Amino acid sequence: MKLLNPSSWKDYELIDSGDGEKLERFGKYILIRPEPQAIWQKSKQESEWGKLAHAQFRREQKDHFRFGDEVKGGWKKNQSIPDSWNVNYQHNDLSLTLRLALTSFGHVGIFPEQGENWNYIFETVTKWKNKNSRVLNLFAYTGAASIVARSAGAEVTHVDASRPGLNWANQNMQLNQLNNIRWVYEDALKFVKREAKRGNKYNGIIMDPPPYGRGPEGEKWTLQEKLDELVSFSHQLLEEKNNFFILSMYAVGLSATIGLNVVKSHFKNAEAEFGEFFLKPTNGYDLPMGTFVRFRD
Repeated sequence: MKLLNPSSWKDYELIDSGDGEKLERFGKYILIRPEPQAIWQKSKQESEWGKLAHAQFRREQKDHFRFGDEVKGGWKKNQSIPDSWNVNYQHNDLSLTLRLALTSFGHVGIFPEQGENWNYIFETVTKWKNKNSRVLNLFAYTGAASIVARSAGAEVTHVDASRPGLNWANQNMQLNQLNNIRWVYEDALKFVKREAKRGNKYNGIIMDPPPYGRGPEGEKWTLQEKLDELVSFSHQLLEEKNNFFILSMYAVGLSATIGLNVVKSHFKNAEAEFGEFFLKPTNGYDLPMGTFVRFRD
């Protein structure tokens, strides 16, 4: 069991967390956002949070979706802040620029803990030195992992069931002066089933499935019901050599061991590493940010 903290960030900082919220810096701007796992008390005073924050998102109900219109809530701006801005991520030879925005559902366009996976993807694909390597990114959100794989030289297929997500990912691709990512607007499980029937293969598969969600045609997704099937079809798609596989999960109640068991039940010979991502704050307590299982050959 590994505990990984994305320590390469300069444009992101977790300042504090507690009482169901987190105080974060994205570039020049500081935000307060909900964080249901932060059930401890804040280290800084509430008044200090208020003085530091440029904006705060308050929601009226729990958000199970990364994109969608089912979240009630909104941003309150305390200081001048643009609706959209860019941040940079640097790790060794990996250099990444990403667009952020204050969305109506409280997200900003990145999950900072995924920096550890970005490093892993870039290092793996770069070492292959294979111009024909193919990477599949499922539930691909705003495309940071797709951009990383593409910048390392892979052919990338980016699958997401959200039009806004695909548009945002395309903007990120252009920000990084890249091209030729294949955009697929579809339910991820439907896509991998069809790819398996076609006999298509990929060197790398990345998946960061939400706990709950809907596909383009209203397909219901629940992680506990569908994960095993998704990983099973992914096993059929992954090349036997020069490969990597990444499963990330941000779902309360599902441990890293559960993800490991699902992955090992299909990739029986894989020497997988697994554990938990966390963010290390300037003040206060480490904040858990989901689990991971990954391996490479």
